[in-house]
Amino acid sequence: MSGLYIGSTAGYSGKNMIALGIGLWLQKNNVNVGYCKPVGALPIERDGKMGDEDAFFMQEILGLDQDPTLVTPVLVTKDFKSRAFSGQCQDLMQKIKESFTQLDSERDVTLIAGSGSMYSGRYCGVDGVNVVRELGCKCVIIDRFDRELKYDYLAVMREALGENLIGVVLNDVPESYRDELDNHLLPFLERSGVKVLGVIPKDPLLGAIKVSDLAERLNGKVISAHGKSDRVVENFLIGTMQVENFLTHFKKHKNSAIIVGGDRSDVQLVALEGGCPCIILTGNLYPNDIILTRSEVLEIPIIIVREDTYSVAKKMENLLTRHKFRDAVKIKQGAQIVSEQIDLEYIRQQLGV
Repeated sequence: MSGLYIGSTAGYSGKNMIALGIGLWLQKNNVNVGYCKPVGALPIERDGKMGDEDAFFMQEILGLDQDPTLVTPVLVTKDFKSRAFSGQCQDLMQKIKESFTQLDSERDVTLIAGSGSMYSGRYCGVDGVNVVRELGCKCVIIDRFDRELKYDYLAVMREALGENLIGVVLNDVPESYRDELDNHLLPFLERSGVKVLGVIPKDPLLGAIKVSDLAERLNGKVISAHGKSDRVVENFLIGTMQVENFLTHFKKHKNSAIIVGGDRSDVQLVALEGGCPCIILTGNLYPNDIILTRSEVLEIPIIIVREDTYSVAKKMENLLTRHKFRDAVKIKQGAQIVSEQIDLEYIRQQLGV
């Protein structure tokens, strides 16, 4: 079987971006690429057929039109979980193998997308480790930097998967971590038999989110400069400090949304005049007429939310970490980064295509 499983040490690690980057590069090199996602955690219906949201998106970008029931043979719904936990889900792996065999028969290589971590789905026997073993496919594992890298996990994966593991990709690595990576972590992984296929540096654009999407995710609404709701937010800054201190921080974070109380017109005005991408006003407090007018003139949207500043900041942190890789700009940027930073030729050689 000519499959390449794209797994990760945790959810939201960049599997879609890297799978797309690999798939698009292989297609450019005249490789007939297929796609499947054996276990789907985001069930949706399209054209009368149930499938996984990520799988539909990936097929669209790769120019594929495969049967969604084959692409994602196991869909995790509430009913599925209930049956699985009570031991009623049998022969799921057999179903995955049959679907994969059918999809792969007409392809040079099939990309197999993981869901969650390599151990997600263990409760019903369809975790990534088990899928790789049962399909006998090759595997690439992504580890996204989150305060540190999960080096122990990667070493365990080498033992668990053996020769099936082609290597690992270290994603979203900040420049400040590079010395530790080069001097300690990379030599450790090499000694452990774990090949590092590439190190992808942190890129603010890939974690960015549109103002309109941000308003929706925060259960808020845009109240001004609606025509600029497609502006992109890369980070956020909390405007609870005195204006002088806020201005110092703001100059260093120009592409950050400003989260501030609706009663802090002094900070709001500084943020507007400084050209921030948007302002998020908390506590369901509307700004005064001067702020609204400047917002329209400068074309900087204002979002109103009900929650307090701290709660909104926590939500923002999660959103920027977990926002889906969907926009055309992100796809282009991500594909370029993958082609530049990952040893795709080595992967191709290991796949024999």
